[in-house]
Amino acid sequence: MIRGRVTEANVCRAGSFRHHHRVVSESSRSSLARPSRPFGRAVLATGLLAGTFDGTAAVINFLAHGGTEPVRIAYYIASAVFGRDAAYAGGWSMVVCGILFHYLVACSFTLFFFLLFPRVSLLGKKPVVTGIFYGAFVWLVMNLVVVPLTRTPKGPFNPSRQAIEMAILMLCVGTPVSLLAHRYYSKSENRRTAR
Repeated sequence: MIRGRVTEANVCRAGSFRHHHRVVSESSRSSLARPSRPFGRAVLATGLLAGTFDGTAAVINFLAHGGTEPVRIAYYIASAVFGRDAAYAGGWSMVVCGILFHYLVACSFTLFFFLLFPRVSLLGKKPVVTGIFYGAFVWLVMNLVVVPLTRTPKGPFNPSRQAIEMAILMLCVGTPVSLLAHRYYSKSENRRTAR
């Protein structure tokens, strides 16, 4: 009788242990599924950083070529939606709109890359090279697809100017987005492996 009770107790303890182990395992898997940093926050931070790098480089390039009013860059961006006349006559409200549109585009390309990164293994091989090519891709999409569909004033093609703009996108958008996406997913993978 005592032996039977002991056996029953052992079975109960074993069952309890298995249940606890299953709960812990499920909890661990659930925690591993969550990345070390919220996806949306990582995308937003990376997009804002890339947009700031790109905007700063655009201002420097504008001033280096004799420009005197950097706000005209924001007017130009706002003209994509509002048209040239309304944008350049709109004052500070158009400056704000131009800056918002600029960061919206930067965050959109950042989101696209972050979504693509885990699905295309090639993107994680060489982050810097990938970033350079992604910057060129951004330039192509903007100049061949986005800008032609907007109300932005169109001018003659200037090879040297376009080369500079592509280089800016390669260094200030593509490269940081690629590096930070690689870092984000590497941290998630390291955390998963550690546990």
